[in-house]
Amino acid sequence: MARNRPKKPHLTAGFAETLTGPERPAKEEWPGSVRSPVADHGFTDAADCRWTLVRGPLDPRRAKRLAVSADLMTMGSAYDHEQERRFPALLPEADRPAAWLEIGGRCNVDALPSYLAYEFAGQDGRTLLYVETFC
Repeated sequence: MARNRPKKPHLTAGFAETLTGPERPAKEEWPGSVRSPVADHGFTDAADCRWTLVRGPLDPRRAKRLAVSADLMTMGSAYDHEQERRFPALLPEADRPAAWLEIGGRCNVDALPSYLAYEFAGQDGRTLLYVETFC
């Protein structure tokens, strides 16, 4: 003879409410927060020039060549108060050799700080070396 199994108890409304919890308001983002230009495959700079990711992370030898030959080089980020957005900060051409001395030996390594270099192309045909810093 088959036995009837007892029915499973149903969850009470109070317990079910504790599982779902009250609606939480959406977390406000800091106005200067931005995803990485690498993750977005590009960015728009303060001069409204659109830059598109071409390749990367680059081999350190190619990155070194671009540190000299690229039209622009970025390292770090800047904040535009008028447009309320963050974008990669351009390095003056005179500061590139010193920046490469800092980056060169720590490009594509596992130790911190480390750097990864990427090549971007501008909508106007210029080349940009973008250096991402990991601390």
